[in-house]
Amino acid sequence: MCDGDGGHARSGGHGRCCPPPGRSRSFLQPWLLLLLSRDAAHGYELLERLGQLDVVPGADPGLLYRTLRQFEEDGLVCSAWDTDGSGPARRVYRITDEGLEYLHAWAVNVRRTRQRLDRFLDEYEKRFREEEKK
Repeated sequence: MCDGDGGHARSGGHGRCCPPPGRSRSFLQPWLLLLLSRDAAHGYELLERLGQLDVVPGADPGLLYRTLRQFEEDGLVCSAWDTDGSGPARRVYRITDEGLEYLHAWAVNVRRTRQRLDRFLDEYEKRFREEEKK
């Protein structure tokens, strides 16, 4: 749940300040955190925003909600029930300070990955440009 200090709980004792290096099944995690850094939202809103941005093709609602639950367990987001609107109550998610740190770490990781990919593409182009000249 959301509390006044932003919910800094850590899970598993291994500190979640850095995303896993190199590989990610998708960019769902950093995109969710980036969207939540702009404004609190409920799951369906986040799913709509991801669809509008077309950044996580075919985002699965089940995966989105599992990710949000895991984020909450890890202290990256907190949530509270919104009962003000018409219709059923909805859980609204907010990013925590630890979630912002994790998002910043993702950006560093993406930059490093982009540099490695650029280096690969440069070498690839050199290799096959030389072959085309022969």
